[in-house]
Amino acid sequence: MHKTLTDKVINRLTLYHSILSDYIEKKIEYISSPQIAEFLHVDNTQVRKDIAMIGYKGKCKVGYKTDELKNQIEEALKFKTVKTAVIVGAGNLGMALAKYDNFEAYGFKITAMFDNDPQKIGIKINDKEVFNLTELMEIKEKFGVKIAILTVPRKFAQEVTDFLVKSGIKYIWNFTPCVLSVPCDIQVWNENLIGNFLQFTVDVDDN
Repeated sequence: MHKTLTDKVINRLTLYHSILSDYIEKKIEYISSPQIAEFLHVDNTQVRKDIAMIGYKGKCKVGYKTDELKNQIEEALKFKTVKTAVIVGAGNLGMALAKYDNFEAYGFKITAMFDNDPQKIGIKINDKEVFNLTELMEIKEKFGVKIAILTVPRKFAQEVTDFLVKSGIKYIWNFTPCVLSVPCDIQVWNENLIGNFLQFTVDVDDN
């Protein structure tokens, strides 16, 4: 991935990719920056800057070739490099993420789920089996897992995180409403669902 890409640019590029996929399905060969900008309610200058950052140039007065730009985004964001992950916490959110089929289109492969509820051990969610958390090390080694998606209740989040770190997990995608304490060599991405929701509701109230 290009080291100069910020989180905001990466986020916008994934949205461009979604728009391009729709255009390709409709057999539309070209798209312009103003068209992309109109979908996302951003300035088309920003769209051009983002696309220039991944080294792609459109054709004057024609725009961007949809399949070429889509492939360029996939290359820049390494969609074709498979990243293997597991879900820790087979509750409603964990199950919902396991049922989401589009992850693999972005190079993100979920191989298994983990929980400590005996009634859930052994069941399959979208072909992903739920294992006891004590089996994490074995599954991690078998599939080369580096990423754990954490969806456990808040009160168990830090305890489970400590176990993940001891098991050799280096990357945690944190869906819990908890700020995790981890060693400096562990990377955590916090998915702030409540914060995003509150931002949205504030905008609703203001209007």
